[in-house]
Formats: sequence, structure tokens, C-alpha cells
Amino acid sequence: MSQTRRNRGAIVDEGILDDVARLTRADPSGMLLHVASSARQVRESGALAQEAGVASLAADGRPRAVLVAGAGGSTALGAALTAVTGPDCPVPVLEYDGFGLPGWAGVADLVIVVSGSGRDGQALSALEEADRRGCRTLAVGAPDSPLAALADRARALFVAVPVVDARPTRASFWALLVPTVVAVHALGLVPGGAEGAGAIEATAARLEDVAMRCRPSSETFVSPAKELALALAGSLPLLWGTTALTAAAVSRAADQLAANAGYPAVPGVLPEAAAAQVGILDGAFGSRAGSAGSAGPDAGPGTAAGTAEDLDDFFRDRVDEAEPVRLRLVLLRDQAAEHPTVTRQADAVIVAAAERGIPVTEVSAQGSSRLERLASLVGLFDYASVYLAVALGLDPTPVAAARDLDIRPLPN
Repeated sequence: MSQTRRNRGAIVDEGILDDVARLTRADPSGMLLHVASSARQVRESGALAQEAGVASLAADGRPRAVLVAGAGGSTALGAALTAVTGPDCPVPVLEYDGFGLPGWAGVADLVIVVSGSGRDGQALSALEEADRRGCRTLAVGAPDSPLAALADRARALFVAVPVVDARPTRASFWALLVPTVVAVHALGLVPGGAEGAGAIEATAARLEDVAMRCRPSSETFVSPAKELALALAGSLPLLWGTTALTAAAVSRAADQLAANAGYPAVPGVLPEAAAAQVGILDGAFGSRAGSAGSAGPDAGPGTAAGTAEDLDDFFRDRVDEAEPVRLRLVLLRDQAAEHPTVTRQADAVIVAAAERGIPVTEVSAQGSSRLERLASLVGLFDYASVYLAVALGLDPTPVAAARDLDIRPLPN
């Protein structure tokens, strides 16, 4: 029997999450299967990067900087690569999602151009500009694509990431990220024993563990992704990270919630978020939510208790009225790398939210290496975004609004 509830205006079908047959029908394009392929993507792309000779990038020594260029997802991939290299990386790792390249990029730099389709105009223009400036270049994208052809003409290293079963680019995060990780490993830009080559296999194993715990047949009360999806439903998630690594996971989570579930979230990272976004806790979706009709000490004229208008308001039927949308603070933490000041600030934020009646969900990164800890967070939210979509009655694969904005690959 389906369990459907109205949660602050959202119609949430909780029962579908425990019915594998209904889940399958609600996900006709198999987004859950694409998410479940993450571990395989890690292993396959790692092997493809090695076969493509990515290690040869080290022959010319350490670059002045590493720039991840392309469109859309390149920003998330650049943030993820920055998180993997960590604060001890001897060179800056940056992302760029404009056309061409920033003015400072030159022959001393490594430009990594990423495009899942291999047809994106920004990625193609970045590769063309990198070739014109003589940059060391690595391209990652679909085989037999304009990006592959341009890389061949530019004599740039190219890692062909196969398009499997029409997998959307957003579901190819690991296939696109891992070749860049192999590259920075080859260049010696990832210091620390736990971040060695074994980190890639450990990351695949971590994603397998996430897939096992979050699989469709797992009941909601034992599936962290299904529990998270139901916690988010009907709320406005305030996604805050506490380190550069969790900031990358926050960015990815917000993107996946938007693309898969059509669901908004407010991303941020401490300590900046404490200064720029903390006012949200006391705003219309925080402690003030649902209080607009109350006659507090600062109530204006005509709101005194006992008037005829108040009596009419008191006795009106509220059954069909939706509750106001409330915040939910979702704190992504990586205690192994948190600065003590940020740890104290995160603890204070939890207390402040509780005092305002704002529910809090804490998610902690798991694993030895930064790549593995990133995977533990990304994998969880990838699953949760799909489960949230089906619980809200949405197909998680198509993004219909993209047609309205004419977001599409360039033709051959």
C-alpha cells in the first residue's frame, strides 16, 4: 500500500521507495543503474587513462598551474580535482568554464579540457586556444567526437570515455574525473601516502559499498540515501560544507538535486557561509517560517486578539492549507581535515539551528584518501537525488527546461 503524504506543499510518495517494481517503472531511463555504475567508471577510466599514456605528461616536468576547462560540469570536476590534490599541492589547480582560456594561461601550464559529449562549444574553444598558445594539454571526452578530432590535430593527449547506454553526462562524473586524477598523480601533485595509486581502487570499493547500502531493494530505514531523500522532501536544503573537499561535494549535490529531482538547494561552505548566509536561519524559511499570522509584540494595527476578524480566522478550515517551506541544514563534514575554528563554528551552527527549530542532518566523509572521502559523499547524494525525484513523481533523467534554454551540443 502506497504511503503518500503532503510535506510542506510537496506530495511525497514514501511507499514507492520500498517497492522495487514501482521504482523501476518510475525510472524508465535507468538513472539508478547509471549511478550504480560509478565504481565501474572509476576502474575503467583509470585503465583508459593509463592506456592513453597520461603518465607521459610528467616528461616535461611540473607545470606552473593546472587548469580544468570546459562547460557546465567542468566547474564541478575542477573543484573535485582541487579537493583531491589538497592544500599541500605545490601548484594551483583551477577551473574555468568560459570560452577560450584566461589570459594568464600559457606554455608553462597544463590545460585539461573535459566534455562528456565531446561536442561542447566551450570545451572546443578551450582546446583550440590551448593549442594556439602551446600549452601542455589533456582532453577527456567521447570517442569519435569533435573534441577527439581536434585533440588529434593538436597532438594533444586524449582519453576516450565511452558513452554507455546513452548515459547522461551528469551521470559520468567519475568517468570524466578519474583521468584528471591519474594525470595529477603522474605529475606528483598529490602528496601523501594515502593518496597514492591505490586510492583509485579504494575509491571504487567505497562506491561499491555505497551502491550496496543504497540499492533499490534496501528498505528505507536501512538505506541512507532513501532516508536523506525523505528528509529533504518539502524542505529548502541549506547545504554547507566544512572543508574544500566537502565544498566540492556540496556543489555536486546541489547540481544533482537540481538536475535529477528539479529541486533547489542553497550551497555554501564554512567559514564563508557563516558570514554570507547565516541570516537565512532567521529569514522567511527559517525561524520566521509559519509565524506571519501570529500577533507578536510588534504586530501592526488590526491584529489584536479577540476581534471578529481574528475569530473568523481562528475557525477557518486549515485542512487543505500547505505548511510553509522550512529550512533543513545539511552539514557535510570531513573531520579529518577541518580546521579547529571551523569545527567550533560547525558545532555552533548546529546549536543555532536547533534553537530555531530547524532540523539538521550531518553527513560525514568516510575513507582514507581524499578521493575516497569525496566518493563517500558524492555517491550518497547521487542516489538521494534520484530517490527524491521518484518520491516526488518525477522522471530523474530528462531535463525538459534545457530545451527551452536551447542547451544542446554543437552539431558535427
